[in-house]
Amino acid sequence: MWLGMTLLAATCQAGPVDASTPREKITEPPPLWRESEQASDRGLRWLAAQQSEHGYWQAHVGHKRMDNYIILRSAQLNESIDQGHIGVTSLCGLAFLAGGHLPDRGTYGNNVRRCVDYVCDHVQENGLITDGGTRMYSHAFATLFLSQVYGMTQDRRVREQLEKAVHIIVDCQNAQGGWRYNPFTAEADLSVTVCQVQSLRAARNIGIEVKRQTIEDAVAFVKRARTRSGHSKGLFYYKNEGRSSRTKNREYAINAAAVTALFSAGVTDKSLYEPALDFLEEGYGEVHDYYRSHYYYWYGNYYACQAFFQAGGTKFTTFQDRICRDLVRAQLSDGRWRNDCGPGDPFSTGVACLILQIRKQFLPIFQR
Repeated sequence: MWLGMTLLAATCQAGPVDASTPREKITEPPPLWRESEQASDRGLRWLAAQQSEHGYWQAHVGHKRMDNYIILRSAQLNESIDQGHIGVTSLCGLAFLAGGHLPDRGTYGNNVRRCVDYVCDHVQENGLITDGGTRMYSHAFATLFLSQVYGMTQDRRVREQLEKAVHIIVDCQNAQGGWRYNPFTAEADLSVTVCQVQSLRAARNIGIEVKRQTIEDAVAFVKRARTRSGHSKGLFYYKNEGRSSRTKNREYAINAAAVTALFSAGVTDKSLYEPALDFLEEGYGEVHDYYRSHYYYWYGNYYACQAFFQAGGTKFTTFQDRICRDLVRAQLSDGRWRNDCGPGDPFSTGVACLILQIRKQFLPIFQR
């Protein structure tokens, strides 16, 4: 792909080739980039084969508890009643968009179209996007997916459903300035909050109205979660108030989520995010070694790669090369990646494809 773009650019800029003029050396993409491209292609092929005829991907619906994933609705149960996983479906849809595939356009245009129709069909009257028992995590991923689709296609139906989805996120922000698993709850945590903030930023970028106060309150919530002193100074707590508050400030996924939330809200103060990025650099190896097929690895690195990307520079290059090498090595022969503790392999494969394709910058959220 990069070779073709290089040749096209050279032809357009240089005009007719003079045989007496030495040809400029064509710059090949680094081998790792080519391997990442090939791995993501295999992953998208596997995902396309797993999609239901109704447009969804199937996965376990549940939530994390300590090192476990508590399944509330199994993939098998939801499959038996023809209900899908809104969140995993939206992540898979984003993975195809990240590869340059749009509804009815590209190799997987039909897959993306069915995904869009499924998500739009499950926007409730109050704006909540749900199916199979999914909650606010999934709603946020679905809202993010619809915002990216609308930004690329200007589809009126998508905009109408997107506006409803955005409004319920704004309406159910609580007094702390954050969000929790279910709409309209008093508690809030960073993990759920980052999903909502990113989806609101994406919607605002393509012209959907989002109150400035909503974003300001969310930023205040994230800032209050920072550790002020001690050996964890600058890292972020999972919760500010309520049960288990002011704990878990040395968790990989939480710090990745906090930095991404700040960038999504337009906060680029290095003093706020650099300690967390340093922590992620140091902690990646342990997360990979102990949690490589666990929900923590996939969810944490979904946000870590975005945090480093927005920070840019050598930090991003070093981190991205490191995780891409690991993903290329870990891919199974059929094209998927394993998620033994969590929603399942469609979840991990969708996230892996997103990470591998971030350099393409086809998705608006993957642009600086």
